[in-house]
Amino acid sequence: MTNRQFYQSLTDLSLAGDQLDVDTAVRLLQDPEIDLLSLLHAAYDVRKAQWGKSVSIHIINNAQNGHCPEDCNYCAQAKTSTSDIEEYTIKPDDEILEEARRAYEAGAFRYCMVFSGRGPSQKRVERLASLIQQIKATYPIEVCVSTGLVDEDGAGKLKEAGLDRLNHNLNTSEAHYPNICTTHTYNDRLATLKAAQKSGIGLCSGAIIGMGETAGDVVEIATRLRELEALSIPVNFLIPIPGTTLRTFTPLNPEYCLRILSVFRLLNPKCELRAAAGRELHLRQLQVMALYPANSLFMEGYLNTIGNSAIQTLQMIKDAGFTINSTKELDLVMAQMEADASRPQADGTVDQVILKQLRDLRPSTHAPSCSS
Repeated sequence: MTNRQFYQSLTDLSLAGDQLDVDTAVRLLQDPEIDLLSLLHAAYDVRKAQWGKSVSIHIINNAQNGHCPEDCNYCAQAKTSTSDIEEYTIKPDDEILEEARRAYEAGAFRYCMVFSGRGPSQKRVERLASLIQQIKATYPIEVCVSTGLVDEDGAGKLKEAGLDRLNHNLNTSEAHYPNICTTHTYNDRLATLKAAQKSGIGLCSGAIIGMGETAGDVVEIATRLRELEALSIPVNFLIPIPGTTLRTFTPLNPEYCLRILSVFRLLNPKCELRAAAGRELHLRQLQVMALYPANSLFMEGYLNTIGNSAIQTLQMIKDAGFTINSTKELDLVMAQMEADASRPQADGTVDQVILKQLRDLRPSTHAPSCSS
């Protein structure tokens, strides 16, 4: 088999719905003889068949920051962390709704509300259901919620309210999971995903790469998400925030990150694959190449760290010849952002860990008034 035939066979296998074998998947991650551009092209043909040249923008609302009883050792919000983050309890409803409006106006396809903690109480579930109903009744935007461990009753109520996606990342392989968290198990996470699935909610679940896992662990996560039929898969590249307790890291560089995204695409041909946290830090000048296997990005940063500015992200999408999956035109969104001097903007490509300040975490409460 020639090199060209080998890479074409990867595309053909994926599009046919057949699963890439583990040894080949690991080889794609590790073998220096694998040509990166040929691998990206194979993954892009799969991406294009399902998603064309459309990119789905996701915007995170860190609706509650810190105060978490879990000990996930990669997380700045964990009880074991000494990271210098801005902690606050759940934002008021009107602030969360205002951020939903801002996300829609920025061209987001999905608005992601993230709440720290082990899992929601019944009262919290009812409050979330009310927020979801209000957002869905007001804006033509999808809603995703990440709120820790959820049972079937809670998932059912969120589904009734109109929730499109429930996010709960597997993060790493089952074998590696005890190395990164002890206050809950891998199976606890699986139970939440299965509860959401049983309730008819689409699954959003992904990985964090860079926590000391092997290439085999990466393939195991991608394969498990295929088995779960996850509709949305965020691939996060670890952002090492000072104060977290993780001490074992996997070296990351742009080529390895792009190989990982390509393997996730080949193993999950129909999923909405997202180049998530850390793309600016680890892909650096090659981050636009992530759009070839992935069809989704986060915009306006992550939970506790900033990313490229919204206008930079949209300009990158436009320059590469892609468009956005939105009711709004890409050029119109960009024009509005350039005209809106009140919108916070980060400058330059993020090449270091920069924590969000309150003006980033709670933009609707820190925007200048019209009279200023």
